[in-house]
Amino acid sequence: MIIIDHIAKNFGDIQAVRDVSLEARDGAITTLLGANGSGKTTTLRTVAGLLKPSTGTVKVDGIAVADDPLAAQRRLGIFPDQFGLYTRLTTREHLAYYGELHGLSGAALDGAITDVAGLLHMQDILDRRTEGFSQGQRMKVALARAIVHRPQNVVLDEPTRGLDVMSVRLLRRILTDLREAGHCVLLSSHVMAEVEILSDHVVMMVDGVVCAAGTAAELVAKSGQPNLEEAFVHLTETHERTAA
Repeated sequence: MIIIDHIAKNFGDIQAVRDVSLEARDGAITTLLGANGSGKTTTLRTVAGLLKPSTGTVKVDGIAVADDPLAAQRRLGIFPDQFGLYTRLTTREHLAYYGELHGLSGAALDGAITDVAGLLHMQDILDRRTEGFSQGQRMKVALARAIVHRPQNVVLDEPTRGLDVMSVRLLRRILTDLREAGHCVLLSSHVMAEVEILSDHVVMMVDGVVCAAGTAAELVAKSGQPNLEEAFVHLTETHERTAA
């Protein structure tokens, strides 16, 4: 479970996040929905311990990230907005490296690599260097290294960006399987269809604050609009007018 409590983050004079609070529960997919620049990535980076919030707290399974980032990170699997693969390494070498960083070794590490390769159907690329991989193959490697240590919480920043239809469908199935297995899944997106299909809880963000939260159906009903896209436009514009 991930709890974000009134965090703010500024970079000099730029206020990237103003006031964000949310709970991402186990056995559920929670989605940050917002336009580019709304503060989604900054929020997720504070969860990952890559940024320290200017104010507020983030807890991962009860561990305060700012107080013990390594302990919190052991409970997290991070799927970044840029895959950042090492092109000279094979897929197996990527997974071994990240597994060892999380304390796996020997038979436990070998078993974890076998398990995640089976989950993502990537046995055919396991012993190939990642140089020249397709976007879908790169996605598999990045996701596999994020979950090779079987983290309770998985954080994904715009996970379907640049993927083809079949890769998106595979990713959706994997995230659904993680949810069904009781994992906490927290992701960001601005793709309405993706949000409606995947999300148990949607947190709408605008200008670094949360302007609405609920299920997709609840947000549509609250806005009085016919679909989630129109609900998002209505609720964010209403918040901006009220805040002005």
